[in-house]
Amino acid sequence: MKVEEEDTTREMEETEEAKGGNGGGRTKPTRLTVSIGASSSAPPGLIGFALSQGKRKTMFLKTELQWNVVIPAESLDAKGLMLQKAIFVRLLDDFAKRKATKDLGYLLALTTVEKIGEGKVRQHTGDVLFPVTFCAISFKIFRGEILEGVVQNVLKQGVILRCGPIENVYLSSSKMPDYNYVPGENPVFLNDKMSKIEKGVTLRCIVIGAKWLEAEREFQALVGLHADYLGPVP
Repeated sequence: MKVEEEDTTREMEETEEAKGGNGGGRTKPTRLTVSIGASSSAPPGLIGFALSQGKRKTMFLKTELQWNVVIPAESLDAKGLMLQKAIFVRLLDDFAKRKATKDLGYLLALTTVEKIGEGKVRQHTGDVLFPVTFCAISFKIFRGEILEGVVQNVLKQGVILRCGPIENVYLSSSKMPDYNYVPGENPVFLNDKMSKIEKGVTLRCIVIGAKWLEAEREFQALVGLHADYLGPVP
């Protein structure tokens, strides 16, 4: 796939290894040309639109994956209709349990099933393993991206926000220029213009960095307000 935007172009050919159910799969290699006018990197398996908006990549990625779906022998059907339904149901269940990956971010939605491969019978159980190729939408943050999040907790050192599926987004008090901490039963951060950051407020902020936690299968992010047009959203 080729997408043209502005200045330079990069070609990337990578694969993403993922697991589904009791089996695993690998995406077919894809080639992506992205024109973004600045150096960047795209996660493996990306075939769609981790492209640029101006000079920045969008956080929503269209990804093609191949997972192995295991179907019990009792779910097999000679006519094929019940079998296809069983494959779809199992794939959706595996997709929901997967939650997120380091390279692709949070898995949001399975959009289309492209191909169901030939099944292979497991000798000891009689279960059948089907390689399934499908497309999905995922959400991953990038450094320099603009986020909107809701304040969940206000501390003296900063605030904790939730941005979409990312529950641990930290805004340090040192990254809030001109804001001062005001203690109390409902603590807030306040600036000279009476702009208030408190629990429940929606903030527009910029991503400074993100960290993948393998055990929890989730990301943590550090954000700031040190740019124009950032802060509480009216």
